[in-house]
Amino acid sequence: MAEKILVTSALPYANGPIHIGHVVEYVQTDIYVRFLRSCGKNVVYFCADDTHGTPIELNAAKQGLKPEEFVARWAELHRKDFEDFDVSVDYFHSTHSPENKAYAELIYGRLKEKGDIERRDIEQTYCEHDKRFLPDRFIKGTCPNCKAKDQYGDSCEKCGKAYSPTDLVDPHCSLCGNPPVRKRSAHLFFKLSRHEAFLRELLRRPGFLHQGLATQLQGFFEKGLADWDISRDGPYFGFAIPGETDKYFYVWLDAPIGYIATTEKWAQETGKAQSALDYWGPESNTRIVHFIGKDIVYFHALFWPAVLKVAGLHGPDEVKVHGHLTVNGEKMSKTRGTLIPARDYLDKLDPSYLRFFYAASLGPGPEDFDLSLKDFRLRVNGELVNNVGNLANRALTMLAGPLEKRLAPGADGAGKALVEAALARVPEVRESFEKLEYRNAIRVIVEIAQNANAFLQTQAPWAKVKTDAEGARADLSDAADIVYLLGALLTPVIPRVTDRLFAQLGAPPLTFAGLESARYPLLDRSRPIGTPEPLLPRLEEERVNAIITAPAGAPIQAAATTEASKKGEKKADKAAKKPAEVPVTQASPGAGAAPAGSGEIEYADFAKVVLKVGRILACERVPDADRLLKLSVDVGEESPRTIVSGIAEAYTPEQVTGRRVVVVTNLKPRKLKGIESRGMLLTAGPGGKSLSLLDPGELPPGSEVK
Repeated sequence: MAEKILVTSALPYANGPIHIGHVVEYVQTDIYVRFLRSCGKNVVYFCADDTHGTPIELNAAKQGLKPEEFVARWAELHRKDFEDFDVSVDYFHSTHSPENKAYAELIYGRLKEKGDIERRDIEQTYCEHDKRFLPDRFIKGTCPNCKAKDQYGDSCEKCGKAYSPTDLVDPHCSLCGNPPVRKRSAHLFFKLSRHEAFLRELLRRPGFLHQGLATQLQGFFEKGLADWDISRDGPYFGFAIPGETDKYFYVWLDAPIGYIATTEKWAQETGKAQSALDYWGPESNTRIVHFIGKDIVYFHALFWPAVLKVAGLHGPDEVKVHGHLTVNGEKMSKTRGTLIPARDYLDKLDPSYLRFFYAASLGPGPEDFDLSLKDFRLRVNGELVNNVGNLANRALTMLAGPLEKRLAPGADGAGKALVEAALARVPEVRESFEKLEYRNAIRVIVEIAQNANAFLQTQAPWAKVKTDAEGARADLSDAADIVYLLGALLTPVIPRVTDRLFAQLGAPPLTFAGLESARYPLLDRSRPIGTPEPLLPRLEEERVNAIITAPAGAPIQAAATTEASKKGEKKADKAAKKPAEVPVTQASPGAGAAPAGSGEIEYADFAKVVLKVGRILACERVPDADRLLKLSVDVGEESPRTIVSGIAEAYTPEQVTGRRVVVVTNLKPRKLKGIESRGMLLTAGPGGKSLSLLDPGELPPGSEVK
């Protein structure tokens, strides 16, 4: 029997809108699921709203709603956000459901039967004014460790120290401001400490959890694995515990059970399984994969697997953990307007832009990454719009116009070699998606598109079409093959764009499963293509910056004014005031270089120079000029620039094609050997054969160099 794969994302809390930090996880999960589907795997993807707890109860009361009405409103909005961000869940459910209640009671009963539930009297903070025990987040005070004021009852946001609410200094109720008292109450505990050996072995299992995180979790064993309090006193919005009076399941017991309940609801409504136990039963042939943020690793890698083991159910096989999102180099903030609700983004921009940027930034580990609005715009424009989109538009527009939508039969030549070289890189993309190395997958995909653009630049079918229409048709048809391949590779990332792409090609969707046996030519050359049109418009700075809308009177942080850029400006200012202590970097000779030793300049003069990352798409020697090369360079604009550079003694055209370089982009155009040069490359070295092109790293074309 073929393996079944069940994938989940962490459940959004039904207490507010989904924001773009949450979207990181849903997009990461969706890319993985879409990739598996494209490979022909038997995969289902489930999510649900997490609906229980004191915050929901109290916020519902503030709005004059019952908790059930309150969470239902958020569920509707969350489902719509998932749909409009192209997140393809098979079922989106709620933890406040009959299915979840039934499985919570079933699992609790099994834990109790096995002797893993223990009753203990504990001392808690209690507000006599509000007549309730106070959860961690409803009591504030001074951190007992670093003495920071106004900290929550579970951990300090300043020093990161975790503690009990009763450890706070000068605590007060966050609802009414009155100091709480301490009061004893009987609580139910899951004996997590009994399962230390199982959990230690689980964390050593290859592929279960990122190794660095697994090592961090070892610290819980060193100080003694604490048993887990799974009950809360009323009033509390949640499921009542069977056999108890005024006791409710703590939200962290029934929230992950929501994965099972959603499976059950899906099975009942679709008939595609008899019950959730087809996936969660102990003998099920299932691989269960959880995607989560790094702040809830403890629950998913220790507490949850132990509960499932005792309950006789199938535990997670893999827990995939991502880092947090920052915006413009800083933690997301309501006051700065950078805690951006998903709906606010969707009201302004196509989700494909953000999905592409997230994919281009995500690796398999828990590292944080930044959404710099400037880098977002430049990267999307340079790699997606100007590279992939431009390739499709150039190839298909000419085929649909003067060449009457007809493709040429496949033939041996440079175009066939181009397609076969691209196909040879498919296993690298496949492996990257499998390992969640999305940024590497995007890198390879971008390079495939760049090579195809360089091919068209060299073949110049727009010049050939008047004298050799069939030759132009052959070149463009081979470029269309690459476009078709790019559609398959990018479908997990930007599905609404690739749907349009396949329609423009007049071809059925190409999948990773189909690519296993794909051969040149990829397209059915006997069929006409469809009607081409631009896939995505370029991102304009004003539109991108508009997604940040700070509250009235609060500062709005522009895309370019991050702390990093401020520090960079200060460093550059200091550097400008003292003489250089390293070899001078110079412009490539023959392209307008200033002579060395021109005297000191003011920083303001230097600031006028615009330096950007470029990628050399094509290169050829300039006739009758031993030192000059003619380059076609992508600098993140609508079309490549022609630049003449005096580097021919140091580099051959083959050596520089495909390389990233640093380009002066605001230099006045200059004719060299009758060729207008629109820019200048930066090199280091004394000249002649001893020149080295400056390497800007893996930044996309158009990125600013400082």
